[in-house]
Amino acid sequence: MGARLTIAVGTALVALAAACSAQSSTTDTGSPALHEPALVVGCDQVILRPRHPFADGYRRVLGVLAVPPAYIPQVVAITAERWPYWEKSGLVVRAGHELVTVTVAPGWRRRAAITWGNGTPAVASLRIDPCPSPGNVWNAYAGGFFMRSRGACVPLVFTVGGRARTVRFGIDRRCTS
Repeated sequence: MGARLTIAVGTALVALAAACSAQSSTTDTGSPALHEPALVVGCDQVILRPRHPFADGYRRVLGVLAVPPAYIPQVVAITAERWPYWEKSGLVVRAGHELVTVTVAPGWRRRAAITWGNGTPAVASLRIDPCPSPGNVWNAYAGGFFMRSRGACVPLVFTVGGRARTVRFGIDRRCTS
């Protein structure tokens, strides 16, 4: 009985250490590293269930997402070496049974990163788990954009089922296309 308990505790500690290092990995400069593969954002990360997900310029994407406006003026300087600028914008997903993937377009991964979910690191891609609920429920997630420069026109690729759409976000800069 004692040996089984020791093995179980040891296994749990190894799993905990792996989870903690995955959540807090940094580059050798101390800045957040981009996690690969996509980080998973679970239903426990929902911060709000807005009644009007398209208020304040939020745009409908693929019928199940409410994404930030095309132009987002508020950017703040932060102390991270790799991502010295931050823009806070929520993401809203209609509750249902489809997995949502959000990815920084490949050519932009050295210039921008994203984060949605509570305490998630800067990533190039994340998956939002489907949260079964009535179809008229929308789930909001905290997060936003990390950037290397103050202003950018950042393209994100949203994928739901077999459908994908690229959407541009003018962060402290208006996009021309």
